[in-house]
Amino acid sequence: MLLKTTLGIWISLLLSFPVCAAVLLDGKTLTPALIAGIADGEPIRIAPDSLAAMRRSHEILIKTAGAEQPVYGLTRGVGLNKDKKVTMPATEFNLHLLRAHGGGTGKPLSVRQTRAVMVTRLNMLLAGGSGAHPDLAGMYLRFLNQFITPLVPSAGSVGEADITQLSHIGLAMSGEGDVDYQGKQMKAAEALKTAGIPLFRPSAKDALSVISSNAVSSAMAALALYDAARLTDLSFAVYALALEALNGNIHPFTTEVLQQRPYPAVAESGQILRLLLRGSSLSEPDPDRRLQDPLSFRSALFFLADLRDSYRRAYRRLLIQLNSADDNPVVIPPGKNYPAGAVIPSANFEPLPWVTAFEQFSLSVARYSLLCAQQLIVLNTPAFTGLSRFLATEETVHAFGAIEKDMVTLALHNKSLAMPLSLDYLPVAGGIEDIATRAPAVTQHLQQQIDNCYELLSILLIHSAQAIDLRRQQNPHFRLAQHTASLYDVIRASAAFMQSDKAIRPDVQTLAGILRDHHNDIIRSLYAIHQYPHHQRGCDRRTKTKTD
Repeated sequence: MLLKTTLGIWISLLLSFPVCAAVLLDGKTLTPALIAGIADGEPIRIAPDSLAAMRRSHEILIKTAGAEQPVYGLTRGVGLNKDKKVTMPATEFNLHLLRAHGGGTGKPLSVRQTRAVMVTRLNMLLAGGSGAHPDLAGMYLRFLNQFITPLVPSAGSVGEADITQLSHIGLAMSGEGDVDYQGKQMKAAEALKTAGIPLFRPSAKDALSVISSNAVSSAMAALALYDAARLTDLSFAVYALALEALNGNIHPFTTEVLQQRPYPAVAESGQILRLLLRGSSLSEPDPDRRLQDPLSFRSALFFLADLRDSYRRAYRRLLIQLNSADDNPVVIPPGKNYPAGAVIPSANFEPLPWVTAFEQFSLSVARYSLLCAQQLIVLNTPAFTGLSRFLATEETVHAFGAIEKDMVTLALHNKSLAMPLSLDYLPVAGGIEDIATRAPAVTQHLQQQIDNCYELLSILLIHSAQAIDLRRQQNPHFRLAQHTASLYDVIRASAAFMQSDKAIRPDVQTLAGILRDHHNDIIRSLYAIHQYPHHQRGCDRRTKTKTD
């Protein structure tokens, strides 16, 4: 039966997705970039070995329960009911469990976000520790490839498994609740019937395998990191262009200077900046260049290194989360201590290892945001630039003076969003769940910071381009580096030189959209300088790359 179902799935994939090859899920190699691609509609397929591992795990679970050993979520209740013996039939118990947890608050997640959640949970199941039946993996696959997206509330988790949100996915698979089916909202039962998918009848530990996970938090974290990867890489080019706009001093990040205090991340970042600024007029003597720039420029390298380093730490931690079993209980394969395998209580649902890394990254984003705001104020100040006040021309009244407020507002918002949340919780479930991480809120705050940063960088870049044009009016021989010249061209394609006063918001929004566009060739070339594979989605991949 499973073979026939699997064959039908592969045929539907071949017919429905002729252009982009399906992304292979194996429980081991999922990345934020792949999640983003699948969230945006790329098809998936499941590695047969991973499906076989799920089956073996399920068999161990059933064998353990058959030996009359207590199994949380199968022969015993969940939460504070862990000591309550389950007496009702398995499918009935599973459906009750899904319905009892069908809470959540707020508006539904977007289709993109929910698709990210489903592929994240599916990949965790394929890691083999859940004990779920392989048919559950098949339901996730069909939902993703046939664009059946449950309506999942956007809130309701304190960061110790997203149970009230994830239950809606299990309910939809069972024909209950509402879904988005290929762009149209309808009842789940109707969508399943239209798509030709039988109702899923959860049994054994299937319901707990659906809900006992941090898949919502992890998926939102992955989408945030996908956006953050591009932002982190772009930040170096933004600074390089701003330094040229200032006619700043490049000596603080020369090799010889950085060797005197050899922090590895700082040394790497200095190398990137030297590459970006190769061929710039900044490498030539200039009697008008100041010996000491303001700290927001002189020390910027350390902020960039911190941003890059904390991003990489968060990325490494999240990769472990995405490619592991975060189940309780967890099914252990046969080994030295458990020759027949075992079902063991665990705390692997605890997301603290990656949540603290994300909070650290959020602090780095906030520091970087404040740095950019200060750099903009410096560029508006004649005492530092030798240019006109607020980068004005003879035809402007106020030029860029008022826009400082937008920049400061964004930076201060990012500062407030960086306040740690993982210390703020209350006990629930009769006191047995007496700690929490606030993982969903942490990821939401980081995503908002990143969104703010694209607008913030756009404002700084428009200022930098204006300053460069004014500087070239003073010195026609002033030369940009090749990479920064490419970025300058991107700016000028969407935001013209401000000869007379004009509303800047349309230009900022247009440029922010371009900076976020992963397919913009010039922006991609700036990412490539970092030699990161992190941005590659399923349809973007051309060669095999190693993750950081």
